[in-house]
Amino acid sequence: MQKYLMIKRLLAVSVTAAMFGAGAAQAQSGESSQAGQQSGSSATSATASGNAKLTSADRKAIMDMGMSNMAEVEMGKLAQSKSQNAEVKAFAQKMVDDHGKALTEVQTLAQSKGVTLPTELDAKHKAMSAGLEKMSGDAFDRAYVKQGGVGAHKDTLTKLRAASKGAKDPDVKGQVDKMIPAVQEHLKHAEQLAQGKSRSTGSSGSAGHTGSGD
Repeated sequence: MQKYLMIKRLLAVSVTAAMFGAGAAQAQSGESSQAGQQSGSSATSATASGNAKLTSADRKAIMDMGMSNMAEVEMGKLAQSKSQNAEVKAFAQKMVDDHGKALTEVQTLAQSKGVTLPTELDAKHKAMSAGLEKMSGDAFDRAYVKQGGVGAHKDTLTKLRAASKGAKDPDVKGQVDKMIPAVQEHLKHAEQLAQGKSRSTGSSGSAGHTGSGD
């Protein structure tokens, strides 16, 4: 009889221990889940806070980079279809490739910072593209090199240099500083091309001497 009572007590103790262990494990699991949710919530809050801290100047820098890259891609595509000059077409293709890649990088940056980029050209660049669209032949080549090549890159370079000096966000500054040497190279190439076109008497003129520094 005593042996039976002892076995019964042991079973009761085992069942109690098992129930306690399961309850503790469930409580621990719930705490871990709650901690994970709090961690995720904190990370989201930190990201939102980081976006909120982006200065208006940094936001403008992102917007300007987006617009200039988009404009160069659009004008480059236009030149690819309208120009009959091999050097101009080669320059235009490089603008599409280089600025297309830069635009993708800026889009990624903008998304990470909570900045919504425009999906179409602004009034200034639309007018520029519309003007080029009406031209053809050598007149188009000269205008494209002057506006999309020299003029646009000078304007972009001025904005980038100002943005680099005033940037507070390290990611924004990093993207700005990455674009500057590429834009400088494009400007140099465009200026060389413009000098060649100024001495050209036809759409297949002397621009071919400009070399491949870009």
